[in-house]
Amino acid sequence: MSATGTRAGQQRQVRIIGGRWRGRKLAFTPADGLRPTGDRIRETLFNWLAPYLVGARCADLFAGSGALGLEALSRGALHCDFVDTSTAALAQIQEHLATLDAQDQASCYQGTAEQFLQKILPPYDIVFIDPPFGLQLVTPVSAALAKAQLLSEDALIYIEAAVSGPVLELPPEWSLHRDKISGGVAYRLFKSAKGALHS
Repeated sequence: MSATGTRAGQQRQVRIIGGRWRGRKLAFTPADGLRPTGDRIRETLFNWLAPYLVGARCADLFAGSGALGLEALSRGALHCDFVDTSTAALAQIQEHLATLDAQDQASCYQGTAEQFLQKILPPYDIVFIDPPFGLQLVTPVSAALAKAQLLSEDALIYIEAAVSGPVLELPPEWSLHRDKISGGVAYRLFKSAKGALHS
């Protein structure tokens, strides 16, 4: 869905919640399907991820405003690849990275998540899958991620979807690690079966 209460071209802001850039506000231009993860959900998610973030390689497969990947970098992730079909969204993320002096910690790729996952890439420790609701992209992208074998031994996969959406069909080697519901949003953290995590 598009951001609510805004006119076309009117900028909004996302706030980095924790880490070295805590409190920084970064502007983005609302667009159809762009639905930045809310502060409350992000705070819960990054509490879940806290033990695993430092030094992690991350991929934000539906980057949009960049809120998830930038939060990860702020909290100690080593690198994040931002992927989006929108050149305008990626340009804004690149501006944010420059403002934060973090260009050497990230790369931006224009295209679909499935196209990106066909590249030869190093394995990821944390992957964010947060597509526009209603497009049923979680299942095919999850399958593509598993097929590409781009997950590290102890990888974590975050998935955000509408509560009212269809049942997700995920790779059988992924197991649910944490999950919550906030309003109409279901957000879940999965782990790969290759390694064990400590609760």
